[in-house]
Amino acid sequence: MDAPDALPVAEGEAPGRDVLAVLQGGRLAYEALIFAASFRAANPEYDGRLIFAEPQPGPLWGDTDPTAPSEIRQFLGTEYGAEIRPFASEAFGARYPHGNKIEALKVLDRDRPFVFFDTDTLFLGPLSEVPFDDAYPGASMRRTGTWPVIELYGPGYTQTWKALYDRFGLDFDSSLDLSHPDEYWERYLYFNAGWFFGGCPLAFHRRYLEIARSIWDDPPPELICQPLEPWLDQIALPLVLHGLGGGRDAVPPGLLDGRITCHYRLLPLLYAREADAVVEVLERVTAPNRIKKLLKGSEAAKRMIYQGKGAKARALFDRAALPPKEQTIRNTLKRNKLWLR
Repeated sequence: MDAPDALPVAEGEAPGRDVLAVLQGGRLAYEALIFAASFRAANPEYDGRLIFAEPQPGPLWGDTDPTAPSEIRQFLGTEYGAEIRPFASEAFGARYPHGNKIEALKVLDRDRPFVFFDTDTLFLGPLSEVPFDDAYPGASMRRTGTWPVIELYGPGYTQTWKALYDRFGLDFDSSLDLSHPDEYWERYLYFNAGWFFGGCPLAFHRRYLEIARSIWDDPPPELICQPLEPWLDQIALPLVLHGLGGGRDAVPPGLLDGRITCHYRLLPLLYAREADAVVEVLERVTAPNRIKKLLKGSEAAKRMIYQGKGAKARALFDRAALPPKEQTIRNTLKRNKLWLR
């Protein structure tokens, strides 16, 4: 079903690209505060809108209220000029909360360029320096070969991915990176869904929702033994982008996931592995008492940022020689009682 049009853009409104993230109760609400604080610090004259989409209580959430605390919602609006736009969950809800990013797109305005970010993103520089090309939409290339999970006697990468391209009438061969060998994961189109952009959010939403629901509700036989959670958003995203004429390296390397933004995932991981400049931005934008009062509601933020546990986590690692696997970093933090979510 087509998404309804959002409110029309009034004459005289800022013409820039909409920046979208999901606002939700729990950890994401506190991440949204850091997201907005760093965004405004790095983009004081940004000519687009900062918008948070917030899922509302409903049948797909059961007894869970997915909304953020009212004081955080109000602070985002008054302090950072963010718009909070509610949406009803029609496809996923509690059964797959990652699906919020797919459904959130429907709160935006038709034909108005957008970029979506996960809330666990810290802004380090001005977004205006990123040369987005909406004729070639893209997503984060900071990914690893997390999916599909290849079993000894099961379908390989080619058979698995081709089944999906065939399901949605997409040309599989043109999606391949032939500089990589057959059955190596990077040969196949795959992204991290921590950020993605496009020219029309409603067209993007329709395609993303259609593909994700089809895979979730009726996976091709080649996917029967494959895990869909939490990877569904990243399984569907290459198919969406390929169908819209996008693909790899849509943004020059070193900008998003680099000099302009940091997708830190969790505060202990930020302190463990990110550059000194990232830590400096985090601690600077969270220093004012007005945001500190709210962030202290998060055990992770309170202990890592304000009680010095972040510095202790940082001292455990050499950023120039980090363990090659994230799980090793996590285990070290857990042993030292510094794994906070």
